[in-house]
Amino acid sequence: MEEVQGMIFDHVAQIVPNIAEAVRWYRDHFEHAEVLYQDDSWAFLDCGGTRLAFVLKDEHPGHIAWRVSESELERFATKYGKPIKPHRDRTKSFYLEAPGGQHIEIITFPPDADARVAPRTA
Repeated sequence: MEEVQGMIFDHVAQIVPNIAEAVRWYRDHFEHAEVLYQDDSWAFLDCGGTRLAFVLKDEHPGHIAWRVSESELERFATKYGKPIKPHRDRTKSFYLEAPGGQHIEIITFPPDADARVAPRTA
């Protein structure tokens, strides 16, 4: 994967009570919704060029994610005093709390990140 320059919008994550039901609803209502990854605790879709994640309440907060390079992730984590968490898809990230209780995820997709969820290059 190419080195990301700056911050790039990556995805929006919504908390849902049932992952399969949320995926089914999007696939029924948006014919171009493509399931990139799905299991019982989270799903990742591309819906018309916008990436959506569905998460369970106890797994992740609802959030907006910004993609950065690995070096930028480390720099931002140090700057904000946040630990970097590795995920099962081999991405790495941390969360910031924005005004109004909103969560922002700062995420990187290392070269060994799961190809199903890694951003596609042109």
